[in-house]
Amino acid sequence: MSLQAPLLKALPVNGLIAIIAPAGPREFDAEAAVNWFAQRGFGCRLYPSATTHGGYLAGADACRLADLHAAFADPQVDAIICLRGGYGSMRLLDGIDFKLLRDNPKPFIGYSDITALHTAIARYAGFVTFHGAMLTSELLASRQPPTESSLFDLLQGRVRAGECLEHPEHWSLTTLLPGRAQGRLVGGNLAMIGATLGTRFDIELAGNLLFIEDIGEPLYRVDRLLTQLRLAGKFEGLQGVLVGDFTKLGVEEMAPLLRETFAPLGIPVLAAWRSGHCDPNLTLPLGAMMSLDADRQELRLEQELFRL
Repeated sequence: MSLQAPLLKALPVNGLIAIIAPAGPREFDAEAAVNWFAQRGFGCRLYPSATTHGGYLAGADACRLADLHAAFADPQVDAIICLRGGYGSMRLLDGIDFKLLRDNPKPFIGYSDITALHTAIARYAGFVTFHGAMLTSELLASRQPPTESSLFDLLQGRVRAGECLEHPEHWSLTTLLPGRAQGRLVGGNLAMIGATLGTRFDIELAGNLLFIEDIGEPLYRVDRLLTQLRLAGKFEGLQGVLVGDFTKLGVEEMAPLLRETFAPLGIPVLAAWRSGHCDPNLTLPLGAMMSLDADRQELRLEQELFRL
């Protein structure tokens, strides 16, 4: 990602949101989805992959890739939200027209398997994307506040440079290693980060802040993934770490491993941020310049995300 990422256009009132499925399929009520967005003042366009089922994939690679390209290329589309995660995003990476995406930047939202697309877009298209709520996993599932407001506050530009991202007070954060750091926030699902290592789409951590989350991974697998990143030299120049939700693993169980891994780097580590496979699931701007203050347990946006 370049030093000055291109600014996006904020999601306008009455904006049109595209729903695509770059990864796995899931049955849902299409009319209910359209109505959900209409009740909030938005239009919704379902692309073919969103209603296609092909085993563990939402249709053929060519269909899912075509929808990704079409949603970015369509001037009427103001933002793109993924249907769900699962698996399949990696299969699209070497077919993506990154020039098309770079020439038509717009908010792109998803998490879990979608991490592969976030990382690739950061590297080859250079604009901010959003680790946040997906259609069937959160939005139609009525996840508890502030899942929805966290998403739309960011997409509509209500969080400005110099402001902290809000975290619910009743979900306590844990400072594992003290300190303050600044850098672009990158990352997402830890297993997906590991899966892309050794490819031309792997993550760039030097000078950046790393965000990690995962689902259902036992502690030894988290250890293996972090060790893989360390042995690959990915922690060289890393500035700080924000730890999201790891479903079955609590902070107390993970703390010794996380301290052992990151203490030698002398960087801050803040844990238990409610982002990932959790309820609520807070949206994070990946690729944005952020400040992490583990002492004050704050994450602050250091750049404008949208053209004013």
